[in-house]
Amino acid sequence: MEVIAGWTHKAIPIDDASRVGEARRHAAQAAAEMAWNEVDAGRVALVVTELGTNLLRHARKGRLLIASRPQMHEIEVVSIDEGPGIENLALSMQDGHSSGSTPGTGLGAVRRLADEFDIHSSVPEGTVCVARVREARGRGAAEVPGAQRVQIGALCLPAPYESVSGDAWAASVSPEGDNFNLLLVDGLGHGPEAAKAAQAATEAFAEAPGREVRDALQQLHQRLQSTRGAAVCVLKLDTEGESIAWSGAGNIVGRVLSGIFDKGILTQHGTAGMQIRKPEAATMELPPHALVVLHSDGIETRWQADRIRPLLQKDPTLVAAVLLRDHTRHRDDATVVVLRRKEWR
Repeated sequence: MEVIAGWTHKAIPIDDASRVGEARRHAAQAAAEMAWNEVDAGRVALVVTELGTNLLRHARKGRLLIASRPQMHEIEVVSIDEGPGIENLALSMQDGHSSGSTPGTGLGAVRRLADEFDIHSSVPEGTVCVARVREARGRGAAEVPGAQRVQIGALCLPAPYESVSGDAWAASVSPEGDNFNLLLVDGLGHGPEAAKAAQAATEAFAEAPGREVRDALQQLHQRLQSTRGAAVCVLKLDTEGESIAWSGAGNIVGRVLSGIFDKGILTQHGTAGMQIRKPEAATMELPPHALVVLHSDGIETRWQADRIRPLLQKDPTLVAAVLLRDHTRHRDDATVVVLRRKEWR
């Protein structure tokens, strides 16, 4: 089993011209830490500058989310705003296009510079887009190592005024790609002690990533007894049988949805590391073209599936971005992980 270390995003509100420079410097530092060459470091700097400038000039409550993805030799840049949205997205992607009311300047350049790019916009709710810049050593690799059959999108943000997240996630994939295992953990509270609990959970998951979900939950409960505890959920996606199984404790929930299907993923009460009932597994058959969404309680549970259905064929990170934009509680760590079989795209 190949383990995928979950990434955390740095959120930078673009409310002043100086914040564009801050975002660019953060991306440059990330590239330097991964020993990128000058050309690729320059590309990611341009992507951040174009997206940040767009937000500053045209959007309301714009922010950039930036994450390093060392296993893929990538930097991911997510742009989120709260309006006014783009009425003619195809026109806005043309080089040189701009208007006084809709963003557009630079989007064509971002699409050319990025190795992967996707965008969604609705009026008046706003626009979300994702751009991934991949360094030369990662060219031709899958978005997630070994994940030939599953596409994953994830956003993880610390609570306001915290430098570390008490949420964390990790995943593993079998060499054949027929089993994909996901852990999402929310350390009790937030801040450094919550982060320690989350780290202990991801380390335990990495030691035996292919365990059945009930056994994995029991292992996590034992490992977390030396921490303040956490809400956890372990989910297994069987890409051959088109089904999921999961086991969890605490306030991590999710949904499986498609154009005609919407069903919740619920976990038992309790806190891993403190007190839980005997772990039990639940299962669900997946309908065609479904998304599997799992999130911590930093995201409201009562979100409308109709806002997500237009994104079923989009990059899963855009689904996570819309949920984060529209349903963050703004007082806790917030994490959304979205899975989809690649054959469905």
